[in-house]
Amino acid sequence: MATGAPLIEARNVSQRFGAKPDLAAKIALKLKLAKPAPVVHALDDVSLTIREGEVVGLVGESGCGKSTLGRVIAGITNPSAGHILWKGVDRGAMTGRQRHELGLATQMIFQNPMAALNPRMTVEDLIWEAPHTHGLARAPERNAYVDRYLTLAGFDPAMKKRFPHQFSGGQRQRVNIARALAVQPKFLVCDESVAALDVSIQAQVINLFMELRDKLDLTYLFVSHDLGVVEHISDRVAIMYLGRIVEEAPVEEIFRHANHPYTRALLAEVPRIEPGKRRFKAVEGELPSPLNPPKGCHFHPRCPLATARCREEIPVKREVAPGHFSACHLNS
Repeated sequence: MATGAPLIEARNVSQRFGAKPDLAAKIALKLKLAKPAPVVHALDDVSLTIREGEVVGLVGESGCGKSTLGRVIAGITNPSAGHILWKGVDRGAMTGRQRHELGLATQMIFQNPMAALNPRMTVEDLIWEAPHTHGLARAPERNAYVDRYLTLAGFDPAMKKRFPHQFSGGQRQRVNIARALAVQPKFLVCDESVAALDVSIQAQVINLFMELRDKLDLTYLFVSHDLGVVEHISDRVAIMYLGRIVEEAPVEEIFRHANHPYTRALLAEVPRIEPGKRRFKAVEGELPSPLNPPKGCHFHPRCPLATARCREEIPVKREVAPGHFSACHLNS
């Protein structure tokens, strides 16, 4: 279970994507013959702390920046601004050896299991490649080492000589999980890692994640758009909207006492098994473009409770209950 010590922390992280101008483009810009290339504001001053042993669910609509945040925290992408800290040490200030150790300790499991696997390699080769390269196991240990991690992931080691295309989506995802575990990580970023699977297989993989957490003392950032899945697996939930975290609280608090209007709108769309009829109402309006995000609160164009202040001033995250934070002007 989670302890009080932060394992990994994102501090004031921003991420911008845009094409870098070449020499001709720079000259054209200087002569005012061209406009600057559009910039995507993927993350905007995001802070998130994940404690050791904790499962944090990161939820939001498609395009809100949750996968980008997952990649930044996993070290796949460097942020445009801000810092990532591992056990209190800034990743940017680490030595080469420390960064190498962090790279092994942090692994990412992606949404599309087939796209994440080399189709020309057998399952055995896929699992063995990284631990062998990084000196975690010697050649005589190959069979036992590969079999151990395939078994941990619920995959039959007898099929390790086969190729990825010979398996179902659920089996491929188990191979991805085994490959991540094979470098003995402490922290997993799961980016929509059950979204592409059938519902029955989703349940099996989610249960596997929970079992592995207890067996291997793992910590998770679980990125998903499915609040039902997040409710089942998470200790704490962060709600993201257009590059900002708008609400953060323990999972029971989020589902019982949601504070932010966006969180309430998302929860209103979650199917429930209840007697009687129920009307579902989608969040009105479309998600604004990250190329030109709205001023003030990013949610104000779609919020039924928006005021003039919401259109001009960025709301600050405030503690509205113990451990429950929300970025909404209605709390002030």
